[in-house]
Amino acid sequence: MAQYVILIYEDEAAYANASPEVLGEVMKAHDDFTAQVPQHGAKLLGGEALEPTGTATSVRSGSEVTDGPFVETKKALGGYYLIEAPDLDTALRIGRLCPARFGGVEVRPVMTFD
Repeated sequence: MAQYVILIYEDEAAYANASPEVLGEVMKAHDDFTAQVPQHGAKLLGGEALEPTGTATSVRSGSEVTDGPFVETKKALGGYYLIEAPDLDTALRIGRLCPARFGGVEVRPVMTFD
């Protein structure tokens, strides 16, 4: 089986302005998602939410250090899941289930070095 990362890109401002009820709904959606992964023929290997881009520190060319994200964007990388799936079609099916209320997801194969 191959590994795939599901990258979650969303509008950080929407989360900053969301009510506690909305945040609770989002957390429940992620709990439901993680429970569904095995039912779709894949294995959840891990995943985490990331702190907002305002907490990021970027290093360019190995020496230049700056506060903030590496790239300015409207939709920021807010978290990820790492899954193991038999093929891209399965990974995409799971990616479609991944909650991203204020954005979308990107499904990308993990490179292997044999």
